[in-house]
Amino acid sequence: MATSTIKPWEQARPSEPAAPPTLTIPPLENGDRLTRAEFERRYNAMPHLKKAELIEGVVFMPSPVRFQRHSNPHFNLVGWLWQYSAATPGVVGGDNGSIRFDLDNMSQPDAFLLVLPSHGGRIRISEDDYIEQGPELIAEVAASSVSYDLHAKLDVYRRSGVSEYVVWRVEERAVDWFILREGRYERLPISPTNEYQSEVFPGLRLDTDALIRGDLMAVIEAVRQGLATAEHAAFVARLQGRATADPTPP
Repeated sequence: MATSTIKPWEQARPSEPAAPPTLTIPPLENGDRLTRAEFERRYNAMPHLKKAELIEGVVFMPSPVRFQRHSNPHFNLVGWLWQYSAATPGVVGGDNGSIRFDLDNMSQPDAFLLVLPSHGGRIRISEDDYIEQGPELIAEVAASSVSYDLHAKLDVYRRSGVSEYVVWRVEERAVDWFILREGRYERLPISPTNEYQSEVFPGLRLDTDALIRGDLMAVIEAVRQGLATAEHAAFVARLQGRATADPTPP
């Protein structure tokens, strides 16, 4: 009986291992419960996404932004804070910047104001360009008092040491300004003319009636008056003194 001869090059070769499957990063979904690290991983994989927040380990993804209820008030808040920062060296602001508070919280405030670390401020800026720890002042636009801005977020900001917290309740035509005292938020006193004056940023004033009715020139005038005070001049001098004495971040 003839036997077949199998040439060496015709011998069966062990099959090569299959390539590992490509791992797909799940998208962020409203209501997801995640760690901050996982939240950041998913957020970074969704460059088209403009805003998402992690509050107490829960993902919040707001609906499309309406003009009169959010977009325009947001714009006006930023302009108010910008005017102050422009006249106060060592103080800068931002809007919609993600802030790392702790392992369960990474919010994206509508606007904020901070003292630079080089001038004695409390925040840090990470190597990948995120703010870590709470800035000195945060401002949010909220639809109403039932918004999570006045509940879950407020508690996060309190625990994180945010010294002042401003919430504009657009539908209720009201502005709340909280100040941190001994670990608790108290309402900042308001003048008989409905004007707030910051205790953390001397000279920062807010004419709430003017802001609510859209009289931006009156809002600007209140800030200008604050910037002309001796308190603001002394604050600028203190900031410059800190920068000269110790220019390195804490």
